[in-house]
Amino acid sequence: MTIDGTSVALIGAGLTAGLSAVGSAWGVGLAGKATSAVLSEKPNLFGQMLVLQALPGTQGFYGFIAMFLALGRINAATSISIAQALQLIGALLPVMFGELISAYWQGVASAGAAQMVAKQPESFGRAVIIPALVETYAILSLLATIILLGGVTL
Repeated sequence: MTIDGTSVALIGAGLTAGLSAVGSAWGVGLAGKATSAVLSEKPNLFGQMLVLQALPGTQGFYGFIAMFLALGRINAATSISIAQALQLIGALLPVMFGELISAYWQGVASAGAAQMVAKQPESFGRAVIIPALVETYAILSLLATIILLGGVTL
């Protein structure tokens, strides 16, 4: 079997979706541990806890968006060299690492926000801003990848 540029490019697209999904699973799990503890004592806070737990899941969606954008470029190309595939992987790196890491830290921030809401339910509006700030960097990672993909020649 020969490794060609298309294969390498597809590995990059797959890693993009995979690493983003791993980050989201990690972050949602961390937040879920904290929100479950809150809900065991205050089930009336379910709506607020659901929002806080779901926030780290967005990074997985951003990774899938980047993967689909990359697949569109890969499928439109007649042939892809290894060098071109490496360009594509380079353009996908912001999403690969940005989503993985920001999802984890957003889960940590959501867990802290859950504790804040458990003690002061009226503070939900302020508490949700804490993990939302981490979202900024997830969005910037996606935007960086979109811009970089525009510079990749396949």
